[in-house]
Amino acid sequence: MKIGVAGSVGLDHLMTFNGKFTDSLVAGSLEKVSLSFLVDSLDVRRGGCAANIAFGMGVLGLNPVLIAAVGKDWPDYEAWLTRHGVDTSHALVSETLYTAHFMVTTDDDLNQIASFFPGAMSEARNIELGPIMDKSGRFDMVVISPDDPEAMLRHSEVCRQMGIAFAADPSQQMARMSGEEIKLLIDGATYLFMNEYELALAMQKTGWTDAQILERVKHRVITLGSHGAKVETASGEFVQVGCPAEKSKTDPTGVGDSFRSGFIAGLAWGLSHERCAQLGAMIATYVIETMGTQEYRFTGAEFVSRFALAYGDEAAAEIAAHIKA
Repeated sequence: MKIGVAGSVGLDHLMTFNGKFTDSLVAGSLEKVSLSFLVDSLDVRRGGCAANIAFGMGVLGLNPVLIAAVGKDWPDYEAWLTRHGVDTSHALVSETLYTAHFMVTTDDDLNQIASFFPGAMSEARNIELGPIMDKSGRFDMVVISPDDPEAMLRHSEVCRQMGIAFAADPSQQMARMSGEEIKLLIDGATYLFMNEYELALAMQKTGWTDAQILERVKHRVITLGSHGAKVETASGEFVQVGCPAEKSKTDPTGVGDSFRSGFIAGLAWGLSHERCAQLGAMIATYVIETMGTQEYRFTGAEFVSRFALAYGDEAAAEIAAHIKA
């Protein structure tokens, strides 16, 4: 299964705040918020939604094609992704801009406040899927993760025109996109990825009901935080899985991206939606245990063992044949 992953590539500035953001919010005065949080740590790591998703698929043994605009500081990051199984040969390298930067502060309750500077990502609107497929072959699926909104909409339109399955993942761009843009992005998606808050925001912005959104896509995948994820369709399919027990809750950045990488890897292997969601939850658990979105490590035997502990021996046997040693 040939998969293209479109979206952002960036550097993550991960900060931790020793306290709770909510303790500094004053009821009745939220229309004029002016806050500064003294953070206790700062880590700079590789990130970006498309890079995180592609990395996760790469370490699971797939060879996804990265579709992204990157900065002139790209060579080191490119070498890293290539070493971990990602095809980076079609990335658009800016001649003037640096790679995007994501800045996020996490409090003791794992709540986050984030900002994103697009940098070279603003040139993603110049990327065309057609020429990429002329060189690499037709995609069986394109994952459209947060990116320059114009690029996201163009990729979804091309997929519809060419009959290519696509997974719409607006997540971090939900706040920026209008209701009409969200409609254009998700309409006809084979898979729609959102969390519960993003679904509520999509309903508010588009004016569509929960049922109307579900009718616009073939499958909707909603992540539920510590409660796992659910897969549902308008025809009545419903699957819900829980999360494996984590060894620690170090940092939640990239958990959603990693879930997507595992879920889509499961699709590529021909697994059921239940197994796909479990696989995504397992990768997400590794991410929340580490600082950084691409810092997790596992052996094949360890992964299968933890999977069996969380979901049973029968489930583990199904994925064992696909997990690299």
